[in-house]
Amino acid sequence: MDDEASARAALLRSSSDAATRVFTTILTRSPISRIDVARITGLSQAAVTKAVTPLVAAGLIDDTLGSRRDGLPGRPANPVAVVSDALVAIGVKVNPDELVGVACDLTTRVAASERLPLTSTVPARVVDAIVALVGRLVDRLDGLGSRLAAIGVSVSGDVDTETGVVRESAYMGWTDVPLGADLARRLTPAAIVVENDVRALTIGEHWFGVGLGTESFAMVTIGRGIGSGLHVNGEVVEGAYGVAGEIGHLPLTSPDHVCACGRRGCVEAVAATAAIVASVAEAHGRALTIEEVADLARAGDPAATHAFREAGTAIGTAIASLVNLVGPETVIIGGEAVSNFDLFDEHVRAAFHEHAFGAAVRCRIVVRPHAFEDWARGAAAAAIRSLVV
Repeated sequence: MDDEASARAALLRSSSDAATRVFTTILTRSPISRIDVARITGLSQAAVTKAVTPLVAAGLIDDTLGSRRDGLPGRPANPVAVVSDALVAIGVKVNPDELVGVACDLTTRVAASERLPLTSTVPARVVDAIVALVGRLVDRLDGLGSRLAAIGVSVSGDVDTETGVVRESAYMGWTDVPLGADLARRLTPAAIVVENDVRALTIGEHWFGVGLGTESFAMVTIGRGIGSGLHVNGEVVEGAYGVAGEIGHLPLTSPDHVCACGRRGCVEAVAATAAIVASVAEAHGRALTIEEVADLARAGDPAATHAFREAGTAIGTAIASLVNLVGPETVIIGGEAVSNFDLFDEHVRAAFHEHAFGAAVRCRIVVRPHAFEDWARGAAAAAIRSLVV
């Protein structure tokens, strides 16, 4: 990171609470007038001006839109906008078989993306692969690589973001892996953030997606696992111990079902992709892929339709439990398995309506497809967030 980028990152980290609120508002809503910044943050216009001045001087905020007009209709009321390429962040999604990485500007617009197969889940080998992937992405950024300020890495499981320790990840086979510290030794001076993958995706939706301007929503992901992230009262819920919203491990199914985490009766034990495939493969006495299982279900195969019905019912019941407890306005269902959501949909909504209490049934359930690059983009959003929150 060059001196100018270092100074910008240092300014963000040292900003007052008011300045942080101002910058975050401009970042997520550019271009925006100072009047609207004041309204959203609850600060006076004088306080907004005081916060904006050093950000402009550092090259993080552009306050010349009013003079240049930039095609804005009418008479702009002193609009300001983030200088999106003032700093760069990299996000990496860790899967058991591959890494997916993206390099983003401050608005998480993707400038470059890369994938790297993983031949081993041994932590040291994964660290080597992440370092190699970051190097590839930096090379593709040309001169902007010198503005790399933060790297976000997202992993499935119980992640302590404060310490960077992956306490438990069944899919990676990890326990108490100090991933953040191991990466920091190799990737200095960029800030390193290790985050739960679903929570990172929720941060991305909170700042730049469906959740922008929403007081409360929940992100539920279906695919290799069943995860959930919570955004309540304008903030992403971290959990006192780094765990919050883990609906995939609610014991809502038969104890005959063993989850990948080693516990019995978890929602994931019947609703994760591997569980659905295993159930149908056992019934047919042969190995199957999820694509084959989906085709069987659409053709009316009893074992396949039962597997998706059981999975959808478990997911819908878990969502109802979440909504009853937290009361979000909206539940966003995402993840790689939403490509087959037509096979879950009826059962998810029926179980949700059966178990949602009172007015909680009014919570909207919307489906939003996510590719693994979107998960990596969420990790980049978590990295950017670490610079300013």
